[in-house]
Amino acid sequence: MAWLVLILSGVFEAVWATALGKSVGFTRLVPSIVFIVGLVVSMGGLAYALRTLPVGTAYAVWVGIGAAATVAYAMGTGEESVSALKVVFLLGIIGCVIGLKALH
Repeated sequence: MAWLVLILSGVFEAVWATALGKSVGFTRLVPSIVFIVGLVVSMGGLAYALRTLPVGTAYAVWVGIGAAATVAYAMGTGEESVSALKVVFLLGIIGCVIGLKALH
């Protein structure tokens, strides 16, 4: 259960990171609210997962999922350019996250 919560928390990290960028310094209400909700859900899930998972592994997985999902979303919406190297490096992050899970 902790791994599922951790994965979902990583996805919510991407939600709050994206909303933070769209909030334009907290001057836009809806993205600012999405940021706050996403942050609370993401941190709460990470805290829950840390009750049973080692902090180093859990944090690395959480950050990796959040970072990869944030970049993938930005590339998918056209806010960030897509290149073969970016895709290769994102796959590397995802591979490392899978490796950390497999070793646990």
